[in-house]
Amino acid sequence: MYKVLAITLCVKLLGLHSFAQVKKQFMVEKNEKCDKIELSLKTKTGNCFIRPSQNQDLLDIYSSQNLEEYSHSFSKEVKGKTCVIKLSLEQENQRGVGRKISRQVFGMDERSNDKFWKVYLAEGVSYALDLDYGLGNANIDLAGLTINKLKINTGSADVNVSYSSDQENKIEMDTFSIKVNMGSVAAHQLNLTRSKYVLADVGFGNMLLDFSDKPIMPHRVKGTVGAGNLIIHLPPQDVPVIVYVSDSWLCSVNLSRNLKKIAPNTFANSSYSKNAKAILTFDLDVSMGKIVFKEGR
Repeated sequence: MYKVLAITLCVKLLGLHSFAQVKKQFMVEKNEKCDKIELSLKTKTGNCFIRPSQNQDLLDIYSSQNLEEYSHSFSKEVKGKTCVIKLSLEQENQRGVGRKISRQVFGMDERSNDKFWKVYLAEGVSYALDLDYGLGNANIDLAGLTINKLKINTGSADVNVSYSSDQENKIEMDTFSIKVNMGSVAAHQLNLTRSKYVLADVGFGNMLLDFSDKPIMPHRVKGTVGAGNLIIHLPPQDVPVIVYVSDSWLCSVNLSRNLKKIAPNTFANSSYSKNAKAILTFDLDVSMGKIVFKEGR
């Protein structure tokens, strides 16, 4: 009897293992005619990972699912020297906004947690990324990549942006844009983005902007906060910082000890002076939410 149970358990485990095998789902090979990639990626549910690739393919996507297990749309088109790629991924049987929110809030249907997509981008190729997440989790590692523009929009997903190997963006990024509805975004090591402009839009969710490391270049941060929370980690005190805040009596703004009022709705640290340009400039508008400035991490 015990032998039968052991064999049965072994067969089940082997079946689960084979079901969970990671398989390549989509691929765009290197094209010598393309020197820029515009990638639009939309996921309704599940977990999504973005990583630098070890090969020269413009795009490789792997999943724990079979292609027929989820609905998707995929297109690629070459316009001049730009390769335009559009991909939308949606798990089957995940209909209804109310049901989706219930799953996230109350932990229903844990089986969806093992559904994931792993997205690999080539090093040395210029990307403009437009990423849209519904529910689930997203982990974006941009270390060593060449990103000229990045746009992230999250409904109720939790998104983490980082540079795991401390390798900065290969070029100056024009705009790093993040919009949060009811989810959360943690953007770490923003100094490595080399982004001229950072746009942050918080609805009811939470956002962390980490500028705690010394910037490579000046950044201008424009942020709006509705009823959510925005936490900003500031760099060392020798980096000039100035903050402009438009607030209301319904909001809360917590300043760090090193930020002092220098004019109405204007604050700066001890390294800032009128003769020296600010390395970090914040232009913030908050209505009902909360903004918190912290020294370092």
